[in-house]
Amino acid sequence: MAAPSPEFDHKAFLATQQHQPGIYQMYDAGGAILYVGKAKSLKSRLSSYFRSSGLAPKTAALVSRIAQIETIVTNTEAEALILEQSLIKLNRPPYNILLRDDKSYPYVFLSTGNTYPRLGFYRGRKKPGVEYFGPYPSAGAIRESMNVLQRVFRVRQCEDSYFRNRTRPCLQYQIKRCKAPCTGLVSQQEYQTDVERSRLFLRGKSQELIYLLLDEMEQAAKALEFEKAADLRDQVSQLRSAQEQQVIDRNGGDVDVIAMAEQGDNLCFSRISIRNGQVVGSHSTYHQRKTDDSVAEIYAGFLAQLYLGGESLRELPDEVVAAEAVEGADLLEQAITKERGQGVKIRYRVRGDRASWVRLAQKNAIQSLQARLSNRSSTRQRYIELQQLLELEQLPARMECFDISHSSGEATVASCVVFNDEGPLKSAYRRFNISGITPGDDYAAMRQALLRRYSRVIKEEGPLPDLLFIDGGKGQLSMANQVVEELGLNAMLLVGVAKGESRKPGLETLIVNGTFEEIQLPRGSGALLLVQSIRDEAHRFAITGHRQRRAKSRNRSVLEDVPGIGAKRRQQLLKFFGGLQGVGEASVNELQKVQGISVHLAQAIHDALHPD
Repeated sequence: MAAPSPEFDHKAFLATQQHQPGIYQMYDAGGAILYVGKAKSLKSRLSSYFRSSGLAPKTAALVSRIAQIETIVTNTEAEALILEQSLIKLNRPPYNILLRDDKSYPYVFLSTGNTYPRLGFYRGRKKPGVEYFGPYPSAGAIRESMNVLQRVFRVRQCEDSYFRNRTRPCLQYQIKRCKAPCTGLVSQQEYQTDVERSRLFLRGKSQELIYLLLDEMEQAAKALEFEKAADLRDQVSQLRSAQEQQVIDRNGGDVDVIAMAEQGDNLCFSRISIRNGQVVGSHSTYHQRKTDDSVAEIYAGFLAQLYLGGESLRELPDEVVAAEAVEGADLLEQAITKERGQGVKIRYRVRGDRASWVRLAQKNAIQSLQARLSNRSSTRQRYIELQQLLELEQLPARMECFDISHSSGEATVASCVVFNDEGPLKSAYRRFNISGITPGDDYAAMRQALLRRYSRVIKEEGPLPDLLFIDGGKGQLSMANQVVEELGLNAMLLVGVAKGESRKPGLETLIVNGTFEEIQLPRGSGALLLVQSIRDEAHRFAITGHRQRRAKSRNRSVLEDVPGIGAKRRQQLLKFFGGLQGVGEASVNELQKVQGISVHLAQAIHDALHPD
């Protein structure tokens, strides 16, 4: 494996990445951009650069120069493609292949002067008498759309000279990619219907088109033409995949979108810059909270530093969209106008494209903050602080944490998460479906989970934790202590994590087993962040398992638990996406395409199907 720059800890960086679509930008030690790439899964794609063997020489040379990698999470891979092309055009990184001079974008054209119009690829100055659709980000994107049109509507794509001289159908007809209008095997009326549907597809009216095909599919099924119905089902799936709504490449003016993530006293602001409706970059800024200012006040202070000040030459957009309300937004607008000589509008309640941009900024703020807090040096420092706080003889090499989740005693699930000296060890996570107890008895649930966990560890001679965290107070800790004593595991140190009086993050108290000494963790300390991350991960893992078990036990769809989704809307969703799996794979923007699904319902559906 080619070693990256010593300044870049790739293992710690990869541990913070998730299996989400997006783009990544690689930089050298001097801050110069080396490469821009896109990925369907950022974690998988970036991990491929640091595998132990098999890298091509040129890729190895690139990896050896990496000192920093920045990522931008997107909603879909199609959005990542658009953003990748924009950033390559803007920055012209040396390791990217620049296939063209970027003077023109490609289009799909439809010839309108023929009895049997044709579809084709076009780049250059537009000509009269031809209908153009686009522009597209790349020739590959056009080929993908043209292939879908060939399979679905079979409108010809051959040159006119070839079309006029045919006396029998060509291979495209044989493989069901064309209806052979050259030999009269399709009527003008049927062909014009296919042309009109192709036009709807290219104009982005995919929802109208999909419902049209769904109606035909139902009619075919009622007529017992199941093969035709299956073909129509596949066509609908292909159309949904190819015609994803592009929230990044919209004609939305010059906008800066600001969102904030918070963990403990650590803050991260993510700023996404949109120019002429396209995302041209993002930047993350980190702060340490030292006061109890409200979120609105924090946003106001950040925007004032960003756009005001005698030395500030930062480009000013027409509009700033914040994820939360901004304290004194009107006053800030006036001050910026007075100092910069240019007006700016500050907004926070937005819809449509801007709401999608806000969600992207929030995703990136969370991702950036997690990456910053999870690098190896800061992780080790947090372990050291926890060791000092608990007066341990050595750094804890393995820690485990248990949590219980249920709904009024229904479908109780216990979780066990494991952290080693590099952070979460997800391969060692375990869940326990709890049964045979009084519903709602958390003590009995904790006892059963601990007995099952450590009886098996002892039997299989598996690794035991140095520290065992229990999410709860003295009662939960006492129960855990009884189990540990029964199993003869007295060497483990048990620590309860009790929430503060207001249950507000940052006010947690540690309760040490034996003495039941209560330790108040200092706000902003590394030890507090470490304990919070372990406890939150245990809670997340438990509640995810609980929701899955509850849905299974009720023998019902997860959609039934989403407020506002009744039988009719569930049927529309399943029909539109071809089943629950298709609904689960859809983005928020795709869900909004279904009739009766608003942006808020779409977000609720997406959250219910992606509890992680």
